[in-house]
Amino acid sequence: MRLEGWHLIIIIVLALVLFAAPKLPGMARSLGQSMRIFKSEVREMKKDGAPEAKDGDSAVEGKVVNHPQAKPGEPTDGTDVPPPNRA
Repeated sequence: MRLEGWHLIIIIVLALVLFAAPKLPGMARSLGQSMRIFKSEVREMKKDGAPEAKDGDSAVEGKVVNHPQAKPGEPTDGTDVPPPNRA
């Protein structure tokens, strides 16, 4: 007799019911909370990705190419510029 996929699934389910029965409600509650958090985070990511300012007023991040305060001989690739202060 060979064990197939559905045999293993039945054995795993029976083992869970027999040995982890007291912990199943807590595990289900935890799984439900995790799914709820995951769905809300995905919803927030989709909302953050939507363009809010359609008239071009949004800030664009990038690398400074020619720093206006750079002295001759200093690197002008943006490595000498401190990061912007954001709240």
